[in-house]
Amino acid sequence: MSEIDELIEKLNDKDDFVVEDAVGALELKGEEAVDPLISALSSRKKNIRLHAASILGAINDEKAIKPLILTLSDNNKLVRREASTALSRMGDAAVDPLIEELNNPDWRVRGAAAWALGNLGEKRAIEPLEALLDDESGYVKSGAQSAIATLNRD
Repeated sequence: MSEIDELIEKLNDKDDFVVEDAVGALELKGEEAVDPLISALSSRKKNIRLHAASILGAINDEKAIKPLILTLSDNNKLVRREASTALSRMGDAAVDPLIEELNNPDWRVRGAAAWALGNLGEKRAIEPLEALLDDESGYVKSGAQSAIATLNRD
């Protein structure tokens, strides 16, 4: 097992200090840790998925955008939220892929994409977001309203 794989396993440790150290070490590894962290997004362990998404957001490698978008449909709400937050840090490269997800059949993905787009600050997302104001999901509507309000503020 590689050092990076060992650090990823520590993301599920019961000791918060061990987890914190592993998160810091993985962030410092940067690009070298991206592929193993992308693989960790499909771990059966929620804490590993959660921290992997967070670290990928901190490393900010565009290679992680698509895997993080796939994580928006994770069965755990905290993991989905962390993936959305990570995508919010990815900058312009994440805008178009997130706009595409506004049409995703899964309401959780549409909503998370809307929230992330609001945080990215890209005004070209306003029109696609407006199409969600009549969505059947309250979460999606709320995310779209919030994102539009944030984007119009700038």
